[in-house]
Amino acid sequence: MIKLVFCLRRLPHLSREEFQRYWRDIHGPLAAQIPMIRRYVQSHTRASAYERGRTPAYDGVAITWFDDTQAMRASAGTAQYALVRADEPHFIAPGALPIIITTEHVILP
Repeated sequence: MIKLVFCLRRLPHLSREEFQRYWRDIHGPLAAQIPMIRRYVQSHTRASAYERGRTPAYDGVAITWFDDTQAMRASAGTAQYALVRADEPHFIAPGALPIIITTEHVILP
């Protein structure tokens, strides 16, 4: 399988809670509708990472799995994908979406 890893930073005016709520309850269900995605996981940065004025490098990571590269590329042509991309400016900081395309090598099942 092919896996995409997205590193997200929230818009500056959103609190951590607002960002996480929007991502989980609004954006997540949109992303889950992209037909080629086999698995979609959000990992939200823990509240303790923000204690004592700290700012973590990212506010969360989204991971999507596809059967193969062809399926991943085909997903970008769907109406659902267009809706997901159009929604990103509502909660993700501009220019803050590094993406890593990977294949997994399971070491510990």
